[in-house]
Amino acid sequence: MKDLIIINNEKVFKENKNFYCDNLDLKILPEELNNFYKVQYIVRSSDKKKDQKINLDNVKLSSNIFKFLYSVYKTFKFTDASYLLISITPYTFFSFLLLFLFRKKIFIYLFSSGHEEYKYILGGWAVWIYHFMYKLVTRNSKVIVCHERLYDKNKSQLVYISRLDDEWLANQKEVLLDKIRFLYVGRMSPEKGIFDFIKMFQKIELGAEFSIVGNSENENISNNNIKFFGYVADPKSLINIYDKHNITVLPSYTEATPYVVDESLARKRPVIIFEDIEYIIRNKKGIFVSKRDINSFTESTKYIMNNYKQIQKNMEKNVLPTKKSMIKQISDIIKTENS
Repeated sequence: MKDLIIINNEKVFKENKNFYCDNLDLKILPEELNNFYKVQYIVRSSDKKKDQKINLDNVKLSSNIFKFLYSVYKTFKFTDASYLLISITPYTFFSFLLLFLFRKKIFIYLFSSGHEEYKYILGGWAVWIYHFMYKLVTRNSKVIVCHERLYDKNKSQLVYISRLDDEWLANQKEVLLDKIRFLYVGRMSPEKGIFDFIKMFQKIELGAEFSIVGNSENENISNNNIKFFGYVADPKSLINIYDKHNITVLPSYTEATPYVVDESLARKRPVIIFEDIEYIIRNKKGIFVSKRDINSFTESTKYIMNNYKQIQKNMEKNVLPTKKSMIKQISDIIKTENS
């Protein structure tokens, strides 16, 4: 098998000989591509414990940008290796410059444009910095994107990301409609909109319950109708949680192609999103857009509950991507471009 060096800004925690990260996307990709290539994973080191175990032996941790770039440089001994950069960040950008200087085979995998994220987190000035990095990297790399908004048929190839397997698509459970049961699955961070949604939920008069799956140890929220499951790693347990709820909520201000939407649709549970991320719908059935206010959200909720069976019937038309198809597409792109 040929060598594939995956370079990522993700922070990874090492305990004994095991490696852990926060982002499930960035665990699945190297693990699955390791079935097609000899993968080496270059990432940043973290002192903070993480939840997702990376089932990969060849993981290189670096505590600063200089050690990070040196780890990249040391891979040049693999003369026929390909390089897959995950997103455009300062760490991956400087890695790109080094790879470009030595004329390596470079692929860039973009989950999102990054413009919205840089603007939201750092402010408007940061968009110009990102734009410069984006233009330079995408003009000199093979580009793989996971959303139509990023797709240019002359410059990139489109792959729909997924972690769905047969387990997610089988054994559909009957939904309980006696009570509104909202579910949020994801990180507890400001750009996810979860804190603002919690404030709104506490004012909604629907007699609803709200469950949160994610890291929540830093949040002291007093509400008898809000339940925290914490982090759930086991797919069977997560499927069971989806099945016990009837509406999934994704209140993010910015997203690329969120797994939670496909997971919910796979379990035939409708999803409410807000106008900020309306672009993620594509042609999928079962996703409803609300304004970010109580009245609009209440209307969307009531419509779903009053038309639930018909909405589920429409959702049967969805053709959802799977983890297997995603990995094969990426592997084939790299293989084809190298041939």
